[in-house]
Amino acid sequence: MSENLKDTHRAFRAAKEIIDGRDPVAHQSAILVTAEHAIASLLLLCMGNPRKAAAMLNEGLVPGIEERLSLYASKGTRS
Repeated sequence: MSENLKDTHRAFRAAKEIIDGRDPVAHQSAILVTAEHAIASLLLLCMGNPRKAAAMLNEGLVPGIEERLSLYASKGTRS
C-alpha cells in the first residue's frame, strides 16, 4: 500500500474518531471544536512550541487544506 493511500486511511480513521457517532450536520459546531483541539494538539506535538506550531498552521496547513478542498471541488462533488 502506498504512503498516500495509508495517509488517506489514517485521515478517515481520525475523522471517524472525531465525529464519534455524532450527526455531522446537527453537531457541526461540536465536531469542528473537537477537530480544532486535535489539530492544535498535533501541531504542538510535531513542532515543539506554540510559535512554530502557529507558523506551520499559517504557512503549511491552511494552504494545504485549501488546496485539497479545491481539488475536491474540481472533481464535481456535491456541495
